[in-house]
Amino acid sequence: MNLLFLAPPIFFIIAFVFSMLGMGGSQLYIPILFWLGMNFKQEAIPLGMLLNVVNSSSAAFVYAKKKLIDWRVAIPFGITMVIFAPLGTLANIKLPTKPVILIFALFTATAAILMLSGWKPKRGSLSLHQRLILGICSGSILGFFAGLIGRGGGGFVVPLLYIAGLDPKTAAATSAMIVTFSGSSSFISHILTAAKPHWLIWILCVLGVFLGSQTGSRLMAKRLKSRAIKMIFGIVLLGVAALLIIKGVI
Repeated sequence: MNLLFLAPPIFFIIAFVFSMLGMGGSQLYIPILFWLGMNFKQEAIPLGMLLNVVNSSSAAFVYAKKKLIDWRVAIPFGITMVIFAPLGTLANIKLPTKPVILIFALFTATAAILMLSGWKPKRGSLSLHQRLILGICSGSILGFFAGLIGRGGGGFVVPLLYIAGLDPKTAAATSAMIVTFSGSSSFISHILTAAKPHWLIWILCVLGVFLGSQTGSRLMAKRLKSRAIKMIFGIVLLGVAALLIIKGVI
């Protein structure tokens, strides 16, 4: 039996969970595809980025219909991430990547602990000017460093928005749209490296992710309370932080 046929049901579960959190899931899709036997650079990365876009865009469509997305944050955040991620990739600076990855991992773990502890940021209605500044500054910085260390950045968007004062549901929904922006840019840049993709596997994986994303995002939009979202996201973020440290630092 080709182990790659195990990927679609696994990715359904991943998409189900990550769509509720506004994350694409490429940090799990890519290593799983590699472990199941795909060529890392020529197939696992391009397919992983495609699944990332399918998951985030599918969830974002549901959240947009439910009016959960803060567009005044999502649009400048997403655009600046698209612009600055390639600049981070091309930047010829002598900055070791391991300390940067460690900083991102510690930030992620801190956000997870804050969510699991029940900590609530100071709430307040951000003005249009403040939302634009949040989107532009956060997208620029996060996009640059995401490009520099070769990460999509999706795992850092929701905790950043949450700490900035957005409601967990709004933060997750807004992140889904932002990740769609950045993920599409990454997919376009990586698809050119794909060689001889296994189309049946690709189609089944896309279908599994789409169905998981639709199910998870609809559950989040209709039934899950902010407290449940914080608990799920806190646990997932701790796992992401651990993966960052194991893969990128150790």
